[in-house]
Parts: sequence; C-alpha cells; structure tokens
Amino acid sequence: MSRRCELSGIAVQSGNTVSHSNIKTRARFLPNLCNVTLISDALQRSVRLRVAAACLRSVEHRGGLDAYLIKAKDTELSQNARELKRQILKKRDAAAVAA
Repeated sequence: MSRRCELSGIAVQSGNTVSHSNIKTRARFLPNLCNVTLISDALQRSVRLRVAAACLRSVEHRGGLDAYLIKAKDTELSQNARELKRQILKKRDAAAVAA
C-alpha cells in the first residue's frame, strides 16, 4: 500500500532537515494519512478510504464526498476513487433524467 492520499494525490516528499548550524540532512516527509469512512449521499452507502488529514478538511469545505469527487481531477484520484466518482456521476445523471 503506497503512502498516497486516495483523493488529493498527496504523497511522500523529500527535502532537507536544516539544523541551527546550517547542516543539511536528507529527510522524507510523510503525509498524515488516516483510514476514514466517508458517506456518499448519491450512492447512499459508506466508503472506506485512506485520506490525508488536510484533504478531509477540503472534503468538508466542498460539501461532502460527492461534491469533492465531482470537482476533482481524475489524474489526482486513485483507481478506487475514480470508480467511485464514475458511479456517483452515473447515479446523479440517472436521477436527473428521471426528474
């Protein structure tokens, strides 16, 4: 399992830890990943995802998982999240045709 957020694509970054004496040491900066269960309103079910804590705030800000996925680019999403987005769009379009 990779250290990558399934929704935003945030991954491991590399850089330098700089001491007070300006000695640079290579370091890996890991994303703060959390295993969370998010609820999809369109699909009316819960979904387990491995998401960065910063991304959770973005999901809440955009108005939930469905709104976040619809607005997100497919290149940022994991394969699982892309499939979920496709299901949500399909369900939403079917509801729009029925109405």
